Amino acid sequence: MSLLNQNVLVLNQNYEPFSVCSARRAFILIFLGKAEMIEKYDGVKIRSVTLSFPLPSVVRLGRYIHVPHKKILLTRRNILIRDQHTCCYCGSKRGPMTVDHIIPKNMGGDDVWENLVCACEKCNNKKGDRTPSRAGMKLLKKPTRPNHITYIQHFIGVADQRWKPYLFME
Repeated sequence: MSLLNQNVLVLNQNYEPFSVCSARRAFILIFLGKAEMIEKYDGVKIRSVTLSFPLPSVVRLGRYIHVPHKKILLTRRNILIRDQHTCCYCGSKRGPMTVDHIIPKNMGGDDVWENLVCACEKCNNKKGDRTPSRAGMKLLKKPTRPNHITYIQHFIGVADQRWKPYLFME
């Protein structure tokens, strides 16, 4: 992967996580005076014929940008990532995982973050078209809609350990 394609965490002016962009885009923001470098990759430089610049890891925008919180798409892949490919009934990480409706569709269950969980095939078949309580099963954790910070933490991933304080992971 090219140095300029490395992921860079972009913070709003108030240090709130804003987005993730390429090092190329971050470098342009810094060069234009629209952002400042907060953290850099150790020992990695962007070089021209006569100059070298540190490769940014975290940048902060120079002015506050108000953006309505981005909604994360409800997809099978995103449910599996949110639940870390772990069955929400037995805790297993083995075998193929499915997406299960906690309240089945035939009982009025909706396709929403709070009603969908990752389940192993064995638990999904055991539960069938019943609620967990009717099937004698219990959820290990309550499913929730991921927020923007959770999205960066789990869906995009932490490209550099220097991101952790800004993503509330320390």
